[in-house]
Amino acid sequence: MAEKKINKDFWVGVGRRKSAIASVKLSQTDKNYMINGKKSEISIDLENPLILVGMKEKFGIMAKVSGGGKVSQVDAIKLGIARALEKFNPEFRGTLKKAGLLTRDPREKERKKPGLKGARRAPQWAKR
Repeated sequence: MAEKKINKDFWVGVGRRKSAIASVKLSQTDKNYMINGKKSEISIDLENPLILVGMKEKFGIMAKVSGGGKVSQVDAIKLGIARALEKFNPEFRGTLKKAGLLTRDPREKERKKPGLKGARRAPQWAKR
């Protein structure tokens, strides 16, 4: 049997928020920030997990994100970065967990119910 070579050039983390899904790769060789194939300036909000563990200059980020809105996509990428950092070094788990960066936000859009105008909005009521 041939041994499978384990590639440790990058660490992968998947983040989700509402309907946004982000697949994040942290790379020590390529220090660029790429989101959906485009080089971009990364916001402080996205760098938060890296700053917290003191690895801001040590990693490049490649993220593919789809679905949701801008804020949900940022939150999904942030969760993906935190999960990838945990794979890189399991000792970071305590620090990231305390900051609440490893917790997935469970809030989702509520479905529309029959007989209502939205999830909860009832049709206007007329007395006469």
